[in-house]
Amino acid sequence: MKAISKLKCIRTSLSRCYTSTPNDSSSKALNPSALIDDFTRFCYQRNLPRAIKAMDAMQIHGLHADSITYSELIKCCLARGAVREGKLVHNHVFSKGYEPKTFLINILINMYVKFNLLEDAKTLFDKMPERTVVSWTTMIWAYCNAKMNDKVFEFFILMLREGVRPNMYTYSSILRSCVIKVGLDSDVFVRSALIDVYAKWDLVVWNSIIGGFAQNSDGDEALNLFKRMKRAGFVADQATLTSVLRACTGLALLELGTQVHVHVLKYDRDLILNNALLDMYCKCGSLEDAMSVFDRMVERDVISWSTMIAGLGPNYITILGVLFACSHAGLVEDGLCYFQSMKKLYGIEPEKEHYGCVIDLLGRAGKLDQAAKLIHEMEYEPDAVTWRTLLGGCRVHQNTDLAIYAAKQILNLDPQDAGTYILLSNIYANLQRWDGAAEVRKTMRDREVRKETGCSWIEVNKQIHAFIFGDRSHPKIVEINRELNQLIYKLVAVGYVPDTNFVLHDLEGEQKEDSIRYHSEKLAIIFGLMSLSRGKTIRIQEKH
Repeated sequence: MKAISKLKCIRTSLSRCYTSTPNDSSSKALNPSALIDDFTRFCYQRNLPRAIKAMDAMQIHGLHADSITYSELIKCCLARGAVREGKLVHNHVFSKGYEPKTFLINILINMYVKFNLLEDAKTLFDKMPERTVVSWTTMIWAYCNAKMNDKVFEFFILMLREGVRPNMYTYSSILRSCVIKVGLDSDVFVRSALIDVYAKWDLVVWNSIIGGFAQNSDGDEALNLFKRMKRAGFVADQATLTSVLRACTGLALLELGTQVHVHVLKYDRDLILNNALLDMYCKCGSLEDAMSVFDRMVERDVISWSTMIAGLGPNYITILGVLFACSHAGLVEDGLCYFQSMKKLYGIEPEKEHYGCVIDLLGRAGKLDQAAKLIHEMEYEPDAVTWRTLLGGCRVHQNTDLAIYAAKQILNLDPQDAGTYILLSNIYANLQRWDGAAEVRKTMRDREVRKETGCSWIEVNKQIHAFIFGDRSHPKIVEINRELNQLIYKLVAVGYVPDTNFVLHDLEGEQKEDSIRYHSEKLAIIFGLMSLSRGKTIRIQEKH
């Protein structure tokens, strides 16, 4: 209830900033500032469909927002993998004679690089009237990441000829390309030596490198470097802590983020740092802590307000969470009611993720024909994730015909999905359709598809513990296996039967069950139960 009352308070405060209501389309047509305000709000709320619609309306009226707002929209496009929408933003910011600032063009170039569209990035780079060190370094980093080392050195030379002074990001990419070019990138001694070189530099360099890893979604490496920086005797400042909080947010490491919070207290008036802390708590699901930080903030900007609204308010993420909860609780009618009222009550357009939750809801309830019908009727082109959701329901309710259809759709979209090949092969084998099973196996061999070993990890006492099936390197693996066996023995006694559908059919029964029994996630959960106090939340991260 506290959170709801706070949200109402936030909404009241924000409403003073707008001259029209969100649903008053006639007012927006006559009030350019209201249209831009709504566009800005949608961008900060990460409501991509409504932001794009508002941008289209602005385009018609020849209106433009500020560069910071466009940068937020581009971040949203990147987070969703929305290439088409990203290109629409690009076209819009160069329309009607609008001249975007250099930093916004740099963000667009970075967007194309992240989408792996290097030619588009280079085309935009070539048209820039002024190129900064960020422009050059973004392109150099892109070519380095693509292992196009000749291009790295070519751009570095052109950069120097143009009189632009390289920064530490530039040198880092150049150094990496040199190492890769002579084939030493996998040499552990070379990698260690490079870090030792970094350790001799000053705090600015440490912050640059840690920040680079955090911004490029490599939180593990950012945190590792942070630890090495502290061991080298450097004291973290605001820039360091902001990057570390970003890394904690990306990895959902709430406990470590809480430890960083202690260091943030001496910089309690730093707005950027407080916003990063706020974002970390919201995205790690600790809304009470987020509200506590928000209440104590001396200064707040639009990012502060938007972060709290995103954490508390009814936006597309909130509705997604409600639908997810309904799906897992089996509340079919409630879930369908919320889904159907999204647009009418909250003005939120259902996105692919919302459809996915409803398909999962119907699939879990055995309403598979209704789920398949929704896939064909939804506004979005179904992707592999959508079909996998339907396949999951088919597997549980043993609808083999629809399962085969869904599996084939998945493999058309994702020919390297080993799990689907295995499930399809097992379905054929269970139906004694041996030719079908053999054909699936042959396709796997021809395409060199192999099921990768999954990895799960858990944070305990500020240490990350990773688990992989078959790996016995953890110092407590014997105790973990013993506890796991005892728990499974109790589960079997009350009717638990391992689901071996995703294990190859020609494995022996015990081998199949072992691969399920000692799954990395189970090992991580047992270690969490052994290590954390009663009532403590166990958070497992997975990579498959």
